[in-house]
Amino acid sequence: MPPHLETAVEIAREAGAVLMARFDRRIAIESKGEYDLVTEADRASERLIVERLSVQFPSHGIVAEEGGGHEGMSGFRWYVDPLDGTTNFAHGFPCFNVTMALESAGELIAGVIFDPVRDEMFTAERGAGAFLNTKRIHVSEVAKLADSLVATGFPSRKRHLHVNIHFYHQLAMVTHGIRRCGSAAIDLAYVACGRLDAFWEIGLNPWDMAAGLLLLAEAGGRYSDMHGQPHQLRGPDLLVDNGLIHDEILGMFGEIFRGQYRVPIPAIGD
Repeated sequence: MPPHLETAVEIAREAGAVLMARFDRRIAIESKGEYDLVTEADRASERLIVERLSVQFPSHGIVAEEGGGHEGMSGFRWYVDPLDGTTNFAHGFPCFNVTMALESAGELIAGVIFDPVRDEMFTAERGAGAFLNTKRIHVSEVAKLADSLVATGFPSRKRHLHVNIHFYHQLAMVTHGIRRCGSAAIDLAYVACGRLDAFWEIGLNPWDMAAGLLLLAEAGGRYSDMHGQPHQLRGPDLLVDNGLIHDEILGMFGEIFRGQYRVPIPAIGD
């Protein structure tokens, strides 16, 4: 394991311990928006990560969700989410993680997603594969959307205005089911290791998905935006899957974007 990835693993474990120490205590919660939550655990985890990265890699830039990062003096940049799944954490729902990714000259080169509840460490290095607790992982071999289990997410704010409900309903009708765990990084990791066959979401931030995208690519998966165009880290939407059902999903997405529904949304009382 290269030094930057090994260091990221160590830091992610430390940050995970910070989160778990506070999880059962249901520590103080405050609002950073109408529905978005931030906790003392977010800040404690971010402080630890930023401090450790700054000591180990003083010239690297850091982009962190809670704003604790800084610009660097090299072409390296870390994307950090110190607590992905804050709402879950705040409610005592055991699905959250620490996620970190390293970018060099615009290319993702290393990433970690650590689930401290299950003690699962997902890691990836560009060109060297993807791993779960040192065991190599691969995407699933499901070849039909009808046989797939997929996932998505919804924003905390203004969910009543969000168009994803249309995509959710249509895919729910043609797959084995849709899961919504509330943690994009976990969803991406689960596609990479074959527990899920696809995941899509609208409005993710770079720190939500940077590590997961590298993990997915190194596990043999495929990703694009929801129109089938090359995905940008700061793009508006994302589709990832095992590669075998990508075109089929894009075909259905195209129908939905055009307002064509295979299964009408039922009226109440039908």
